[in-house]
Amino acid sequence: MIKHVFLFACVLLTAVAAKAQQPAKAADFAIAEGDRVVFYGDSITEQRLYTTDIELFILTRFPDRKVSFFQSGVGGDRVSGGSGGPIDQRLRRDVFDHQPTVVTIMLGMNDGYDRALAPDIFESYKNGYRYIVEAIQKEMPKARLTLLKPSPFDDVTHAENFPGGYNKTLLQFGFYLGELAAEKHASTADLNAPVVDALQKAKAKNVSLDTLLIPDRVHPGPAIHWVMAESVLEAWGAMPEVTSVHIDAGGKLAAQVSNTEVSGITKSAGRLRWTQMDKALPLPMGPLESDPLLQLTLSSSDLIRALDSESLRVTSLPPASYKLRIDEREIGAFSAEQLAAGINLALLETPMLEQSRRVAMDTQVKNTLETQLFDLGDSNDPVLPETIKQLAAAEEKAVAHQRADAQPVAHHYELLPIATAAPKTTPK
Repeated sequence: MIKHVFLFACVLLTAVAAKAQQPAKAADFAIAEGDRVVFYGDSITEQRLYTTDIELFILTRFPDRKVSFFQSGVGGDRVSGGSGGPIDQRLRRDVFDHQPTVVTIMLGMNDGYDRALAPDIFESYKNGYRYIVEAIQKEMPKARLTLLKPSPFDDVTHAENFPGGYNKTLLQFGFYLGELAAEKHASTADLNAPVVDALQKAKAKNVSLDTLLIPDRVHPGPAIHWVMAESVLEAWGAMPEVTSVHIDAGGKLAAQVSNTEVSGITKSAGRLRWTQMDKALPLPMGPLESDPLLQLTLSSSDLIRALDSESLRVTSLPPASYKLRIDEREIGAFSAEQLAAGINLALLETPMLEQSRRVAMDTQVKNTLETQLFDLGDSNDPVLPETIKQLAAAEEKAVAHQRADAQPVAHHYELLPIATAAPKTTPK
């Protein structure tokens, strides 16, 4: 199974090597130093999955940027509000009080009432969503808004619950949001079409897992949330490149690099060694062998090609098979032809991926503390101020751990030819 997953990763990821040669333009990415991002929405936002994926991308791709994230999702919410309070209370407490510079809004799953779209329901949604956008723009005219077209109700891997299916209603909501975003000079990201496309491709593979991607038809599992995060990140100008390295192992041992620094290239006894100081980390995916739903999602979407290219090319090597070691850890075996074409290290079990997963663990701790603070709400508990103080102090430390663990670390690479057994000779 591990060998199968390893081959899957190599085949899937080699395809992005050429694309990685285009340098990422970090300055073009929409989220900048000092930004404060609020994710506003219903229970799908409350899952804290696509929002955490976005946070992790920014932490690992731009470790030098200090960006704050606030997740303001409440289950059952509609454009009028819900269990977290009426819309004006929600906006004041869960958006305005954070003084965001960026706000994403994802509402709609509950606004269609799980039925075919009726004119009065559509008007209520349009008026309520417009009110939210205009209220935010009035209170915080400099905040940048991204309107998220609602993620789908799964009418693909499950039978439609009525002719035409409920997702048709959500598509109509999304079409309106595109018009509203253009009118209000906001950006938009489609969380519906890319997920539907992934579901259709997963269903066609007939692997008996497709119905688990959105198990209750409403709340996507973790793998699908990555597809949703991709849509938002691409709307913000995200590029696929983590790092790009091309080493010519010929006479001069030259290196062409992007978003990393390569030093100390040496070659002796057929072994090639160098040191890399990367400026970014791969996404904290996997391990693939223990996550078949992630495997299915990656093979049914363009997520890796869009967001996770950690390219390594080594040319001018003598024909042979080579072991790649990083920090004396064996990563895999590749032919000279594969190395010349380029491999993507992003999903292989490297020290860089291990570091990225450590950032993800830090983020989980931070988000647990943030959830506890958020859930305190408007409690009248007399000890609440002291509780908030302690939780806020702990969250501040968790954020420091996140940023510290995302910082660049030097890694030592080695390529060495794999010895082949001498041919047997027949005694005369």
